[in-house]
Amino acid sequence: MPHFRTYDDAELHYRVLGPADSPLPPVVCLAGGPGRDAAYLGDLGGMAAHRQLIIPDSRGTGASPAADDPSRYAFPQLAEDLEALRAHLGLERFALLAHNAGAAVAQAYAAGRPQRLTRLVLVCPGSRLQGELPDDAREIFESRAHEEWWPEASVAVQQLMEASDLSEVRDLLFAAAPLGYGRWEEAQRAHAAAEGAQLGPVPRAGFWQGVDEQTRLALLAGLRAVDCPVLVVTGDRDAVCGMRAGELVAASFPDARVRPLHEVGHYPWVDEPELFAPVVEEFLHTG
Repeated sequence: MPHFRTYDDAELHYRVLGPADSPLPPVVCLAGGPGRDAAYLGDLGGMAAHRQLIIPDSRGTGASPAADDPSRYAFPQLAEDLEALRAHLGLERFALLAHNAGAAVAQAYAAGRPQRLTRLVLVCPGSRLQGELPDDAREIFESRAHEEWWPEASVAVQQLMEASDLSEVRDLLFAAAPLGYGRWEEAQRAHAAAEGAQLGPVPRAGFWQGVDEQTRLALLAGLRAVDCPVLVVTGDRDAVCGMRAGELVAASFPDARVRPLHEVGHYPWVDEPELFAPVVEEFLHTG
């Protein structure tokens, strides 16, 4: 597995999917969670068929070692790891795609180094960085109360707030998992079954640590200088982040568009790969 050394000499790992001889520029892809093994991204609905995807394992996830200093898990620090990866790859400028919490890392990177990005794709982002937490995710969840998985998932969501035992948390995550998908079929079940083992509790806990109000506002101010095109993808069945959060994120940039996807949840490449991948590819080609 290829690796690179970052600013504090830590050796972090990444995967490369797709053809080495592709004429298309590579896309660097950031996982969310936070603190989740990037394996859950798969090949992003087949995007790796035509171009290279470079997918780093952030600190303490996948093949990358845990951080010696817990402050290294905070998302502005993870953005510094991304810069080290860019330098290692020799990319003067590049396209960046990020899912869920990875969108916070991507925004921190964009705010600090806007000149490095050619395109930015944010998939089902939350809006904690924007300082607002819309309630439409709950509305989406409640609108599906007629589905057979809903009663068990509803109980699991409540129990997750109190659970501390890791084994119990993993069981509850799977019970609540349908709220993250547009439908609950074989592909979605298989994808969700891997989540418990992929989560890193320590990287997850450290993701927002040390990010005070001054830092948050400075990052938001930096986004106003991002001149590359930005695409925000949302799903109308995303009961994890909802859709309004994506609208708030898009409004933070000078040149951003929102693309809502129908009958798609928090993982659009799982629900509708034949819809998701072309939408992203069209944006990467045209901006």
